[in-house]
Amino acid sequence: MLQNFYAKYKPYYTDNLRLALPIVISQLGHTVVHMADSVIVGHFAGTIQLAAVSLVNSIFMLTLVLGLGISYGLTPLIAQENGRKDYKKCGELLSNSLLINVITGIFLYCMVHFGTLVVIDHLGQSPEVVAYAKPYLAYLAFSIIPLMIFQTFKQFAEGLGFTKQAMYISIWGNAINIILGIIFVKGMFGIAPMGVKGVGLSTLIDRLLMAVVMAIYVFRSSHFKAYLKSFKIAFFDKVTSIKIFKIGAPVALQYSFEISAFSGAAILIGTIGAVEQAAHQVSINLAAVTYMIASGVASAATIKTGNNLGKNNFVDLRRSALASYHVIIAFMSVTALMFVFANQLLPYIYTEDRAVIDIAAQLLIIAGFFQLFDGTQVVGLGVLRGIGDVNIPTFITFIAYWIIGVPLGYFLGITLGFGVNGIWYGLTIGLLTASVLLFFRFQTRTKLLISAANT
Repeated sequence: MLQNFYAKYKPYYTDNLRLALPIVISQLGHTVVHMADSVIVGHFAGTIQLAAVSLVNSIFMLTLVLGLGISYGLTPLIAQENGRKDYKKCGELLSNSLLINVITGIFLYCMVHFGTLVVIDHLGQSPEVVAYAKPYLAYLAFSIIPLMIFQTFKQFAEGLGFTKQAMYISIWGNAINIILGIIFVKGMFGIAPMGVKGVGLSTLIDRLLMAVVMAIYVFRSSHFKAYLKSFKIAFFDKVTSIKIFKIGAPVALQYSFEISAFSGAAILIGTIGAVEQAAHQVSINLAAVTYMIASGVASAATIKTGNNLGKNNFVDLRRSALASYHVIIAFMSVTALMFVFANQLLPYIYTEDRAVIDIAAQLLIIAGFFQLFDGTQVVGLGVLRGIGDVNIPTFITFIAYWIIGVPLGYFLGITLGFGVNGIWYGLTIGLLTASVLLFFRFQTRTKLLISAANT
């Protein structure tokens, strides 16, 4: 029976993984940037500045995922039009997406610079932590503009099935970011030690370089010549832009509801203490690595789903999507076991502060449990995005995280006094809710597509 099951899905496993692995590595780039910041600061600048990284990353991640979500609106549309072999439309989509993403990047920068940097003093955080957080956040805020340019060309290439180039650029970019981060934070080669501000500067430089290199690759590669014939840098089409925004905006909200829930949790934990906040940063960084791997699989599922939709091949669409679910369940089960059994060792990657390690070890056990739900819910979102179903999934994520997850976390952690563990229990229940509801939505929508095609 198992052999027949595997034989049925094997072609889809192979196809999906071939597409997903480069995306996973490039997706990890976003997390590795913040992970590297935490590791460098934790080892070279101390617990207070690590807490500042936690505070800033918790706030900035919301800005980041809003931008990423908007940029993801391009991918399923490119995949669908490529499935129909409409190359002219693909070029027009790229033109409009670049304009939308640049405007979005500027807007998000202004939102952080004129909003978050002003209110950060009034979030009940330690004054020492806030003092270190401000310059770091200022650099990250500006970096969102080149990041959105990079994302435009990355999502365009990936939507057409060219996934390796963004992976290579992300690898080199992160290597440069880590090297510069160590030099700036520690103070080497005649540069004065910059502390946490140094990792902000290294991230900005990294993202500027990645944007330039990715754009050069797309414009010079022979793979895209047919698609770029209709590309004009100043081209704007209202209908095309609305199509991109109708997918990108809900996707941005989906990601923001989840990330803002964890950001809200970080702020709640910051009111408990700096050590607890640093421990949260360590644990959430490790969980974010596995999440971004799942997100890469979900992005591949979006591309395959959109491509099959463009070809009206609904049986392959459903089987390919189910294969993505199988892959992520297997992977997240392994990482869950790793988090549980290596919970005392993994925090040493970030810090040698025993108080931080003890709390982080407890959180990693909880993270082990929510791994499965986190992976399956993001794959569900990816598949539904591929068929253009984004509004109901957005509502589901809002209910799961802000009606259930965060209030329950506050009740358990603050009201009942379970502390940081209680807040994480609430978030776990929120992830479980999202995972189950999104899977039911996937089942309903894909079965309807097959049924409609057969009538």
